[in-house]
Amino acid sequence: MEKKTLGIVGGVGPLATMFIGEMIVRRTKAVKDQDHVNSIITNNTRIPDRTAFIVGDSEENPIPVMIADMERLTSMGAEILIIPCNTAHTFYQELQQGSPVPVIHMIRETMKRAADEGAAKVGILATTGTVTSEVYQRAAKDFGLEPVVPSTEIQEKVMSIIYDNVKAGKAADREKWREIENYMQVQGCDRLVLGCTELSIVKKELELSEYHLDSLLVLAELAILSCGYELAD
Repeated sequence: MEKKTLGIVGGVGPLATMFIGEMIVRRTKAVKDQDHVNSIITNNTRIPDRTAFIVGDSEENPIPVMIADMERLTSMGAEILIIPCNTAHTFYQELQQGSPVPVIHMIRETMKRAADEGAAKVGILATTGTVTSEVYQRAAKDFGLEPVVPSTEIQEKVMSIIYDNVKAGKAADREKWREIENYMQVQGCDRLVLGCTELSIVKKELELSEYHLDSLLVLAELAILSCGYELAD
């Protein structure tokens, strides 16, 4: 397969952008620099908040800014694009239509992975914007999975970890995470989907088990394969 150049539409959020870059390097089968995925990354922190726009707390539309970044990446040679932000996939159709090259669908690929690995009832941990848009719930059902979302109280704790901890550059609150996890387990979830890229940081910090399906890792691995490279053993 011909090797392709990857474009990463980053800044959503900044730490997750840097983290997926590291993931791609670590998960690529390589023995020298030239064996790694040729990548172009933007880290545009001026992209308006996706959740705020979805729930109506802001009129700043992130779509035109993201499309401009996608055009910039493709003008520099990107042949496949990824967006390390689950919430942004609420606008996937508009973003793909505005892109001259394919954009990998992070959420559908994560649900496909869950189904392929034998999950049946999946807990969705994500921003309120992502949960409200039901993009994960629809994708789960498309792959024969039963989606479970947190209660209002638990969702507030999820948002606190995302915004008050990770996006603020602070360590994840371990006790708060334990409450979230316990609640979802009581609901009968046989897999927890980390449907926010900030939660991928939490997985690393708290050394979470494989019970937690990391959407960022799914995206990183598919990006490697889609660009014609192999995964490390």
